[in-house]
Amino acid sequence: MAVVTMKSLLESGVHFGHQVKRWDPRMKKYIFAERNGIHIIDLQKTIQSIKDAYEAVRKTVVAGKSVLFVGTKKQAQQAIQKEAERCGMFFINNRWLGGMLTNFVTIKKSLLRLKKLEKMEVDGSFENLTKKEIAALAKERSKLQKNLGGIKEMKEIPGILFIIDTRMESIAVAEARRIGIPIVAVVDTNCNPEGIDYPIPGNDDAIRAITLFTQIIANAVVEADNEAGLKIIETLGEEDEDMEEMMNDISLKEEDREIDIESYASSGEGENAKAENTAAEEEHSNDNFPVDVDKVYEEE
Repeated sequence: MAVVTMKSLLESGVHFGHQVKRWDPRMKKYIFAERNGIHIIDLQKTIQSIKDAYEAVRKTVVAGKSVLFVGTKKQAQQAIQKEAERCGMFFINNRWLGGMLTNFVTIKKSLLRLKKLEKMEVDGSFENLTKKEIAALAKERSKLQKNLGGIKEMKEIPGILFIIDTRMESIAVAEARRIGIPIVAVVDTNCNPEGIDYPIPGNDDAIRAITLFTQIIANAVVEADNEAGLKIIETLGEEDEDMEEMMNDISLKEEDREIDIESYASSGEGENAKAENTAAEEEHSNDNFPVDVDKVYEEE
């Protein structure tokens, strides 16, 4: 199944760039033509870039690392949150706080504070506070939730970033480059593709285009999770087969053992067994009632 089709890109308006006067010359290799003062993006290169980004995200998730979706512009906020939650990854859709990657230790303290406030609200701690104190804590919790709610469960820095509009998220790009985190980003004709590991040339302003790009990256995460799940199932199946073979070997071990008749007779075991059989026959011959040989009788 194709990652994306040309038809879906055209229907979403991915090929529409910015006005010619607003272009970045470094995007020249991704521009197909100019129409009515607007640059048209080469969708053939967009498709190839999407495939490369898709594979990079998939490999990152298979390796056990997370993906951070970043898009704080109004057109991207809803799509970023929806798709990140669908694939079980983290997101930033309100504001990028400086040092969110380079100073993650401090960010973790804010995350702990957010969790503490949420716990206080549930366990009844607010009942012992005044209305003014409760209002202040509620306001603090709301602010933290708004900025950090999407990364509340993030224990370490992500393995890769997906960014909508690198011009608006320039701080996120700079931090990721500083600590060496790969970047997948949608770059419009007014953006700089240099420094982006997996640039995807396309419209970063239209809601439909943003939604399409975000869905593709989320699909890569879902596919990687399914692949990891299948590997676990296969591993469990192999372990079950190995255990079954081991039990079969144990059960057949006694049956497959060969007995040396001569050594068995010479050891005296044969004579002892013969004597026991003779005694048993004499004992049964003295009984006055018939014996069912197929039934096991217990001695009293």
